[in-house]
Amino acid sequence: MAPLSLSNLKPAKGSKRKAKTIGRGGKHGTYSGRGKKGQRSRSGGKSGLKRLGMRQLLERTHKLRGFQSIHAKPAIVSLGMINKNYQAGETVTPASLVAKKIIATGDNGVKVLSDGAFNIKIKLEGCALSAKAAEKIKTVGGEITPLAAKQPKAAKKAPKQDKHSA
Repeated sequence: MAPLSLSNLKPAKGSKRKAKTIGRGGKHGTYSGRGKKGQRSRSGGKSGLKRLGMRQLLERTHKLRGFQSIHAKPAIVSLGMINKNYQAGETVTPASLVAKKIIATGDNGVKVLSDGAFNIKIKLEGCALSAKAAEKIKTVGGEITPLAAKQPKAAKKAPKQDKHSA
């Protein structure tokens, strides 16, 4: 057998089948196998029935999957990464994490998770952290400075009194 190349490619025997010829006379009867009336009995009716108006547009547009939150998520750092990039006694802050290129930006805050091994005594400032991460840091003897609590919004001023009311 000749080696396979673009010039001698052909489909396997029996894999292709000729389309049924309809509406050209022969032994298919009065309606040629198309039934009676309707879009599918007309010429061009079987190749994609047309839908009207907005429905056609809706069917063509893709579904939007998922959900995009409007609230920015904090950058996530594992204790394993801190263990690898810091020495004992150092202070971990969002600014120091950006300086060491562990995170891209600390604008949306930083959250420390308990993934990975952790065995150095550090001081953690200005970061949110999971309960398990806090437990691991405290068992090693590290310090945690909690995030400043968000200030409650100022109370609304009392509405102005109308001059004309008694």
